[in-house]
Amino acid sequence: MTDLETRAAPTGPSALRRAAPALLGYAAVRATGLLALALWSAARDKSAHTLLTARWDALWYTRVAELGYGYEVRLPNGDVHSNLAFFPLLPWLERLLHAVTPLSYADAGLVVSLLSSLAAAWGIFAVADHVYGRRAGVCAVLVWALLPVGIVQSMAYSESLFTALAAWSLYALLTGRWVTAGLLASLSGLTRPVGLAVVAAVWAAGAASFLRDRGTRPTPFLRDRGTRSAPFLRDRATRPASSLRDGAARSMFPFGWSRGASPEPGAHAPERAPARPAEAPDRREPASDGASPAVRAAGMLLAPLGAAGYVLWVGHHTGRGPLGYLDVQAGWRNGFDGGYAFARFVADKFTSFPSALAGLGLTVGVGLLLLLYVAGVRRRQPLPLLVYSGTVLALALCASSYFGSKPRLLLPAFPLLFPLALALARLRTSRSAMVAGGVAVASAVYGAWWLNGSGPP
Repeated sequence: MTDLETRAAPTGPSALRRAAPALLGYAAVRATGLLALALWSAARDKSAHTLLTARWDALWYTRVAELGYGYEVRLPNGDVHSNLAFFPLLPWLERLLHAVTPLSYADAGLVVSLLSSLAAAWGIFAVADHVYGRRAGVCAVLVWALLPVGIVQSMAYSESLFTALAAWSLYALLTGRWVTAGLLASLSGLTRPVGLAVVAAVWAAGAASFLRDRGTRPTPFLRDRGTRSAPFLRDRATRPASSLRDGAARSMFPFGWSRGASPEPGAHAPERAPARPAEAPDRREPASDGASPAVRAAGMLLAPLGAAGYVLWVGHHTGRGPLGYLDVQAGWRNGFDGGYAFARFVADKFTSFPSALAGLGLTVGVGLLLLLYVAGVRRRQPLPLLVYSGTVLALALCASSYFGSKPRLLLPAFPLLFPLALALARLRTSRSAMVAGGVAVASAVYGAWWLNGSGPP
């Protein structure tokens, strides 16, 4: 154990009470969005329920749940849209819920999405609370809920389910629960192709911890040879009372804390424990699940099983071998080209007016995303968060998929929002509530307009 002041992680009901403000705030924002959608849809003589459950990808998931795989659509240009492109976990849950309740497959998908969005909000809070403190955790959940495309979190899509699995897998990594992290990463790999980002986070964390065990210093992420686990694997049982205020908390993160880190607004400084002698290394015990190299290896081996299993099954099912899934995605004109197609798409916008305004907006948006990632690096985010959000960002921006889908493909990259959450947390409570309320109304109106128009393909 460390000789720093410690605070045990809340569990069970106490953990729920700690997260309650974040979950209530999230529910309020999403309820505002759904109310705006219902009113807007009624004014246009459309069904909000249909928009949430029976358009775009939701139809494909429902068809997989009801009829299984094997359905495809052949377009006049020769493209083949196969439902094998959709990973199976959401359809499995839809089928299970349909079997045990009177719900239709579509309604089962909506229920799964709504429950998953709450689980995702709780997971985002847990990660941000662990790294930055409770107030920042609440603000991180609010910022995620307030995104302009946040209405997707309430649709029968897989984004909410995936984000929940990813967030809790990352939390398990940060607290040294390797087997849990691996299992959740495997389930995320059964949900969306971007499950590779969670696998990458688990492997990066594992590689760093094994290198640390060998006593090497390959990167600035590895510090304090005296510990047996990676520095970002911290249980609250060995965490300083305030990770934002106590300078000793620098050793808990891969980079250490920046001098610009700010305390939680309105919080009182805790009583500090006596300082250690400068020459004494940090000998704190690693989290219980992360102590054994064998357990860490087990978590790393579990992580890719879901994605690998489905991809290999598709290859066998189509008779095209291990790369058969890539052929399925090619039928949808999806692929990884390093961002070339997206760059051409943006550049083409500047050839005329007013489409040049859209090109300018896209350029600014991509620039802001990169700035948020850099801000996360500068704020010394733990290695798993940086690897995860960086991989999600790269897969979304560098894929040749339909460009209108990119905003929702970035929804799971919640660590990118932490700098914004910290900025919101620094405001007084009354001011942050006013900002969140105003943005919530704007986001709700945009979501209703968007879903009644082009929507999230």
